[in-house]
Amino acid sequence: MGIWFLAQYGWKRNGQVGSTGRPDWDGPFLARIMKFSRRNFLRRTAAASAAFWFHIGTRARAAANPRVQTIETFPLIYPTIGRFKFFEGPKGRGTGRPAVLVKITAENGVIGWGQSVPIPKWSYETLETVHSTINRYLGPELIGLDPSDAAAIQAVLQSNIAPSFSTGQPICKAGIDLALADLNGKLQKENVAQSWKRQSREKITLSWTVNPKTLDEIEGLIAQGTARGYKHFNVKVAPDPKFDLELCRIVKRLVPDGFLWADANGGYDEATALAVLPQLAKVGVPVIEQPLPANRLTRYQRLKKQGALPIIMDEGVVSSVELEEFIQLGCLDGVAMKPARCAGLTDARRQIEMIQNAGMMFLGSGLTDPDVSLAASLILYGAYDLKYPAALNGPQFIDGSVLKQPFLVENGELAVPTGPGLGVDIDASKIEKFRVKL
Repeated sequence: MGIWFLAQYGWKRNGQVGSTGRPDWDGPFLARIMKFSRRNFLRRTAAASAAFWFHIGTRARAAANPRVQTIETFPLIYPTIGRFKFFEGPKGRGTGRPAVLVKITAENGVIGWGQSVPIPKWSYETLETVHSTINRYLGPELIGLDPSDAAAIQAVLQSNIAPSFSTGQPICKAGIDLALADLNGKLQKENVAQSWKRQSREKITLSWTVNPKTLDEIEGLIAQGTARGYKHFNVKVAPDPKFDLELCRIVKRLVPDGFLWADANGGYDEATALAVLPQLAKVGVPVIEQPLPANRLTRYQRLKKQGALPIIMDEGVVSSVELEEFIQLGCLDGVAMKPARCAGLTDARRQIEMIQNAGMMFLGSGLTDPDVSLAASLILYGAYDLKYPAALNGPQFIDGSVLKQPFLVENGELAVPTGPGLGVDIDASKIEKFRVKL
């Protein structure tokens, strides 16, 4: 403390060190020391001591944090049930649901699990690109890093797979982001929602997806959902407005009190959208998701100005950077959230907070998420108090699980995981059942 005291109060005289290299002990210094009370001395030395030990403690904790030791990937194809247009081959046969499990092991043996969920008919990412990108470009660069060092992790992800208009390969990166969230939660022995300092809901209400080829199928599809306790339904619309209007009329007649959510997946052109949205509103549809292709921004502005229905964007919102622009440009009234689309929970949280701060609505959606990806979505929507039924249709279309305790829909609801990390445990013996060679 003597050195600190001299440095603060008298090593120099009028800005100069004495000719002997030692401080001058007279003049201004003596005048200053006379004014330096015992109370001030104790206060300043205590503050310096606290800062010193805080710095030492922080460095010790950082040094003790286990680093990433290994990253492994497991390409899977889950069998599917029912018909969903995104899992159909060229001749209408089911393709299964591709996914890549990501396993990150820390130096102390703690494991974090994540999951990437590519759908080639929905985005440009595939099972093969996710697998090769993690194994060849991202995984090796993450080895040795502190899993809690978000800045270092993001630097690796962004520099090794560069963005184009937005985040490069976000579905792939989501698997890593989820695995790190799971790992960090387990290291701290807390659920991911707790690490965000948020109180999560216990359950999330689900919406049943209706994707018929003919109008005759609708009643049977609704019956399947209601038999499993579902009270709310989302429908796939576009490009045929006549079919879409009749589809929505039938669903509204069969389930008059349910939340009816229409998703066009970018399938309308502007003229059709301007004509059909007021009619959908009259039928009782409360929102329209992704009515136009994602890059038609001035047309989104005109749809929003029309005001027939709230405009919810999906495919076009990958990162919070463009979301901020779309809000300022007046292109939307809300976002259908998907952690997989947003490169994981890190940016998905940021997007929800931006939407809420703007007074807009967010819907909870997904990419027919299995297992770990589904757990992440449930935690996110529970932590941010989702107000509407979530279109998480993994339990509807996927037949199988690699979890020790698979998710179970009860009365149209799913329980939000509460255990450490993402709150789910992988049964390693089940992985081989769905694993494929690439």
